[in-house]
Amino acid sequence: MKAKQVHDMTTEELTARLNELKKELFSLRFSHATGQLSNTNLLVTCKRDIARVKTVLRAREIAGGKA
Repeated sequence: MKAKQVHDMTTEELTARLNELKKELFSLRFSHATGQLSNTNLLVTCKRDIARVKTVLRAREIAGGKA
């Protein structure tokens, strides 16, 4: 997921996407623990996407408080 895509989403969409990413990360961790995950880079990518979404949500929260 690109940063531009994250910034273009609404707050509700970001919250929904964050929940999806957390579920995906859980399943990736489970697959990795059982030895079924062949591409471990997916863990890093998922974590970075979660960080991007959380960063944008927090920035909007701070901007909303100042307005």
